[in-house]
Amino acid sequence: MAMTDLLPLRDLQACCAPITKEVISEPDALSLASAMKALADPARLRLLSMIAAHEDGEACVCDLTEPLGLSQPTVSHHLKVLSAAGFLTRTKRGTWAYYRIAPGSLDAVSSFFGSV
Repeated sequence: MAMTDLLPLRDLQACCAPITKEVISEPDALSLASAMKALADPARLRLLSMIAAHEDGEACVCDLTEPLGLSQPTVSHHLKVLSAAGFLTRTKRGTWAYYRIAPGSLDAVSSFFGSV
């Protein structure tokens, strides 16, 4: 191979822009990834949407099963995942559980995507 066949070397500093914004920290990335994992299911996203759109922003499990087209145990599982991730609050009234979107719970996710 002749010396003229080699590709010319480039100054890597010339093509790579420096990082000018703050990069997400490892603990924040782990926390955000965990939250996004809870949201990364079509049924869970629909549940959040349905609860937010429900009268007074609160819905009973019994109000969610039929429109979602899933069984009550499956809906309850998804609601439990969203609650554990901090997206929903739960209030028990008699035998039914009522859910609301936790205030500020979506702020971290939306602010991350708003800053990208």
